Amino acid sequence: MKRSIQLGVLALALVTAGLAQAETIRIAIGTQDTTINCATGGLLIRELKLLEKYLPHDGKYKDAQYDIQWKNFTSGAPLTNEMVADKLDIGSMADFPGSLNGAAFDKAGKKSVFITVLSGSTQGSGNGIVVPRDSAIQSITELRGKTISVPFASTSHGMLLRALAANGIDPSKDLTIIAQPPEVAGPALQAGKIDAHADFVPFAELFPYRGFARKIFDGSQANAPTFHGSLVSADYARKYPEIVVAFLRAAIEADQLYAANPEKYSDLIEKTTGVEAEVAYLFHGPQGLQTRDFTWKPEYRQAVKTSIETLKFLKKTDADLDVNTFVDDRYIREAFRLSGQDYDARLKNYDKLPLKAKDTLTGKPITDLKRLAQVWIEGEPQIRNYATPEAAFADARKIEASGKKIRVIYAQDRNSGIKLLAHQAWFAQDAKGQLAAFLLKEAATAWAKSNNAKVVDYAAVRESIRLAAN
Repeated sequence: MKRSIQLGVLALALVTAGLAQAETIRIAIGTQDTTINCATGGLLIRELKLLEKYLPHDGKYKDAQYDIQWKNFTSGAPLTNEMVADKLDIGSMADFPGSLNGAAFDKAGKKSVFITVLSGSTQGSGNGIVVPRDSAIQSITELRGKTISVPFASTSHGMLLRALAANGIDPSKDLTIIAQPPEVAGPALQAGKIDAHADFVPFAELFPYRGFARKIFDGSQANAPTFHGSLVSADYARKYPEIVVAFLRAAIEADQLYAANPEKYSDLIEKTTGVEAEVAYLFHGPQGLQTRDFTWKPEYRQAVKTSIETLKFLKKTDADLDVNTFVDDRYIREAFRLSGQDYDARLKNYDKLPLKAKDTLTGKPITDLKRLAQVWIEGEPQIRNYATPEAAFADARKIEASGKKIRVIYAQDRNSGIKLLAHQAWFAQDAKGQLAAFLLKEAATAWAKSNNAKVVDYAAVRESIRLAAN
């Protein structure tokens, strides 16, 4: 009896010792769900449970248990606060708040590293300036003497300062800039309390889509590269490099899933965040405003450098971050390798998500993407593609006549190639009825003068299509 008790105690001790060795590893991830550029580094991984697929369970992780924690934020600053306080391990945000993240870690005697880009534009699309829907303002040069709001120390703040300088506008003398986050700026635009608002993804498109604002400037006009990406505590990355790589492999799969079916996952983004699927697709569908790209292109490294310099100019930080060590591409390179992808080949590739489609009416391949137009019909899982905007408008009229509802019509800017909400665009229409779409009225006017055409808005285009059909 005594021996059996002793064996039992020994067995219990061995089990207890085994449990003590089975480490529980926290993976605390901060997301920005409504900032849809971060979707592949947060929302989609979480909702589709992709991280669990790639977490290691061998070697030093053989007996590990994982405590995956997700926390959503509306901006980068509070996310950074929790990372510095060791409440979060990984977080996603834009270049400007990402640089502030690095500065905050540095001030605390710690270090964070930018491990990947998630989505961005080497041209600068994504940031933008909007005005109230019925405003007479048509371009940035008309903002002199006006009041414009912007989330201070954000990537859109940097874009605004650069755009004003490029147009000879002194931000300290020629207009008034006030600090407003998007949730405050939206009501302010509707109430006419501000003349304009500059913001980041997705608000410069979301506000116009919702009908109370109109976009007058796209970040690509300032040629200011911008991106959102993910950062991690350097201590965490050194301790658990395999977990960081697992997170990035999950992000890569999220990107692949979205690329294969952008309509489906745009709907998931809307369901999760309230940001309309039509806006998500505008950014991330084929030929969209931004490109989901995980590689550290020179333009994105420069965007980090520019953000650090601008934040120092704004007296938001005095940290001297070294971009060469702050940006660490070792983990994303390993994630690419394990995912069977060529990082260096993707690094050289600047193409947007490609569109390989046939015209809905003729069945012929679409080759001129600046003439591309698309119609998204309620209840249909795939968007219809058209070789010309006039064909899209004509077919949209027939679709509506049949009793179906159109979710949105897209067109591509004739000059820049950026995707536009057709109901917000300006068009130049020639004598044959052919249309060229533009973000800005002045661009449509210039093209019309050179091509014997007239400038028309969305309503006029729809009316001309109706008349032509009768």
